[in-house]
Amino acid sequence: MAREKILFRPAQADADCIRVRLDSRTIVLIRSMKKFAYWKERYPEAVVLEPVGPETKEPLP
Repeated sequence: MAREKILFRPAQADADCIRVRLDSRTIVLIRSMKKFAYWKERYPEAVVLEPVGPETKEPLP
């Protein structure tokens, strides 16, 4: 019997999510700065990126 594949979907950013770059190719979404301290211990080069939330685009004239 063939094993069923697990499909992963991209994380959804909420208004309170914080984007953190751990290394040159890994970005994680966290909910609090307490979690950032956890990641910073494991990845000393981790940096907080600009906040992400529901995008509001202004209509074109």
